[in-house]
Parts: sequence; C-alpha cells; structure tokens
Amino acid sequence: MNEMDKLIKKSLFNSRGEIGSKFKLIVNANLTNINDFNNIKYDRVSNWYRTSISNFWIPEEVNMNLDVKDYRKALTIAERRSYNKTLSFLIFLDSLQTLNIPNINQYISAPEISFCLNIQCFQESIHSQAYAYILDTLCSPSERNEILYDFRNDKLVLKRYEFISNAYQEFLNDSNLNSFIKVLVANYILEGIYFYSGFMFFYNLGRNNKMVGTAEIIRNVNRDENSHLSLFRNIILELRKERQNLFTKEMELSLQAMIKEACRQEIEWAFYVIGNEIRGLDITMIKDYIMYLGNLRCSSIGLKPIFEGHEKEPQSMTWVSKFSKNDFIKVDEVSTKTNLYSKSSTLKDDL
Repeated sequence: MNEMDKLIKKSLFNSRGEIGSKFKLIVNANLTNINDFNNIKYDRVSNWYRTSISNFWIPEEVNMNLDVKDYRKALTIAERRSYNKTLSFLIFLDSLQTLNIPNINQYISAPEISFCLNIQCFQESIHSQAYAYILDTLCSPSERNEILYDFRNDKLVLKRYEFISNAYQEFLNDSNLNSFIKVLVANYILEGIYFYSGFMFFYNLGRNNKMVGTAEIIRNVNRDENSHLSLFRNIILELRKERQNLFTKEMELSLQAMIKEACRQEIEWAFYVIGNEIRGLDITMIKDYIMYLGNLRCSSIGLKPIFEGHEKEPQSMTWVSKFSKNDFIKVDEVSTKTNLYSKSSTLKDDL
C-alpha cells in the first residue's frame, strides 16, 4: 500500500503531538489527543455539537394508548404488515449505526468531530430504546420477537440487511483512506436514503390519523437523523478539501454508483414492504421521491446528479418534509409530550 493511502488509528495520548487548530486534520493528524474546546478548527461541526446536545428527548414521554387501539383495530392487513417490517428495518439500521460509529471514530483526529460522533452514537441508542418502547407497548413477547428478528424468516429481509452491513464490514476488513471515504458515504447513504421509506410510511399513517404516537416518535428520530446527515456531509466536504488527491474521477464514479445502488434497493424495498396497497402512498410516488433524494445527496457532497429529471422534490411528496415539522399535525396533548424536548427547530432536508 502506498504510504499516502494509510489510515492511522489515533492513540489515546501522544505526548509529542502538535498543539493548535492549524495542525488539525480529519484523519492522520499528529495531535496530543487532549480535548481542547478553545482551539476549534471545524466551526460547523462545533456548532452541530452544541445544537445536538440540546435535542435530548425521552421516548416514554410519548403516550401510545391510541396506537395500541389502532394497531389491533384500525390498521388494514397491508398496513400492519408494512408497519411491522418497516419497524424491523429501522431497528436494524440504528443497531448497525450504534456498532459502527465507534469504528469510524477511532480514526478521526479532530476532537470536536469525535465529540459529535459520540453524541450521534448516544442518539442512535435512544432510537433503539424508542423502538423497544413501541414494541413493548403494542406487542406480545412473541410478536415482538417476530418483528425484531424478521430476517430469520424472510430471506429478502436478510439479503437487504447483509448488503448494508457488508458495506461497513469492508472497511473493517481493510481500513485505508479509500475505504474510509466509502464508509463515510455509506453512512451518509444510510442516514439520507435508507431511513426515508420508513419515515414516509409512518408519516402517511399519521396524516390518516392512525398510529399518531408512533409518528411522533419517528418525527423525533427523523430530526436526529437529519442532523447526522448534516454531520457526515460536513465531514465528507472537509475531507475533500484536505485530501483532494483521493477524490479522483474514478472515486467519484464509485461514490455515485454507491448512491445509485442504494436508491435502487430502497425502491425495490418499497415495492416489497409498501407496494400499492397503502392508502395515500403508491410506488410511483415513492420511486420519484427516492430518485430525488439520490440527486440531492449527490449534489450536497459535490457529485453530479444520477437521475435525470428528478432534480426537484415531487409535488406529490411535499407532505413528508412538512410532517417532519413539529407544528404540521396537531395531536391531542394527551397523545404526546415529546415537543417539550424539541429545543431546536427541525433541520430542513436540503442537504
């Protein structure tokens, strides 16, 4: 391996490390590794940290009584199947994030970015707690296990899980600067594409006055995930500045291909999990929206769009971003108290 391509794990303490923000790099910097809030280089990331620590929320503050009734009586057979499989997928994604963020963080040189990744890991754990709260409230122990471990009985679910986890595993198997860029983009994809069929499904139920407690929990998860998306976009853009030589034409094409494949899989997943049997959603709407997101994710990190004719948010899906805002749907205050913990405004999804 070329010496310039090596990726170096940061040490716990480096007595001969450099001091001061001018010596900071995303990776491979020679620093003391002493936390120093007074020498910040990456201002946008530092601002992210301060905003995110104000966004603490508690899943159990959302009252799920109406959801218990809806889950048993109001959902159609198709809606309940989609609900279960979508929830199972979100559980997998946040479980994967909780495990993988520390793998990335051990190579991050700048302390202020490490702080942010620690906050993200904590928030992913809150999301897992939220899903557990939903399952324990709605389901019997046997139903809960069927949803949680759906991949053991559904080969298509298992195939999807393995594809996503393998993208992360490749970095663990061969950690170098090129694979580091790809794992950053894989994380960016997970936060910015893979969650969205799930979010839109639960929001669609909410706008039809079903499972409003679940929709409120997902709204808070969505706010966090938008912030994680912003964090990784900033990391990728800063790395592009510092390591321009790594972002070759070949690398950019590879990253575009990753995002395009992610969109293809998300559309295929929507066909399987949502289909055309859910009131208020159809596969054409979802396909248009995912392709729009693919273009948005590309342009936000300096890549060319990958889907011609899908540069603007589809008119049929503008309700998704509106629903993610806390004031779009007014639910009875008995149903939810989560807004008390929403100290910052929802990040607009223009990343």
